[in-house]
Amino acid sequence: MLLMKRMIDLHSHILPGIDDGAAHLDISIEMARIAEASGVTVQACTPHILPGVYNNTGPQILLATIELQRRLDEKGISLRLVAGADAHVVPNMVAGLREKRIPSLAGSRYVLVEPPHHVPLPRIENFFFDILGGGFVPILTHPERLTWIETHYAVFKELSRAGTWMQVTSGSLTGAFGRRPKYWAERMLNEGLVNILATDAHGARRRRPDLAEGRAVAATWLGEQEAEELVLVRPQAILDNRDPSEVSAPPSVADRRWDKGMSGTGHSDEHNRRSRGWRNWFSQTIKSPRANRDR
Repeated sequence: MLLMKRMIDLHSHILPGIDDGAAHLDISIEMARIAEASGVTVQACTPHILPGVYNNTGPQILLATIELQRRLDEKGISLRLVAGADAHVVPNMVAGLREKRIPSLAGSRYVLVEPPHHVPLPRIENFFFDILGGGFVPILTHPERLTWIETHYAVFKELSRAGTWMQVTSGSLTGAFGRRPKYWAERMLNEGLVNILATDAHGARRRRPDLAEGRAVAATWLGEQEAEELVLVRPQAILDNRDPSEVSAPPSVADRRWDKGMSGTGHSDEHNRRSRGWRNWFSQTIKSPRANRDR
């Protein structure tokens, strides 16, 4: 019998009726049961904040989190909730963070930031540098699922080097979002660009809490120690509001050279075979003119 791994999920849309996540309380409770059963002990409630679409605010999200926690306690679900937000890129984000209109994760210096999904943000580096300069640590959500990662991958590497954290979706690793997100999730893991895994769960059936599955895939690529860092150690450091300099960084690019098949890193032959297969698929499919048809 496999021992259940303890995990912390810092991205979910579990609050009922507040965005495009759980539509009502019953779904929230079912999502909580799934998360608890998989080993999640702390769940961040991070609804969208997108002015004109999801006009959520920090105080509103905190009250909704407290209410959902009360309902879970009544049901005997031992999941601890913390408040946060999946904050879309907006002007003056630092001011919003300082005024608590945009909540950081559990009141820490760390904040989830979601760029536009289909359109590259002009001068995106300056936006994230402003957040860093304001004393916060932006965590860029699901970069592997952004449709423009193919043409701007170097930007994500630059942001990572500058101090922006990267959160990959567990479902991307399992293939739930298709081949491209899976490819980029695996590549980012191997290049040492991923700080945490999270579910970005939106429901109990489709896009359900699946952190255990993502952790298992990460362990096959990087080993148990780094898988633990992705779903427990670094998330706990965020909740403890530790300075990024005190937190172990993901294995560096030098430790896992994508362009050399990760030789010398202690990975299995199966790992290296899969790695070469993905590189071949990428060169033949994503870079080909036909690939533009199904973006």
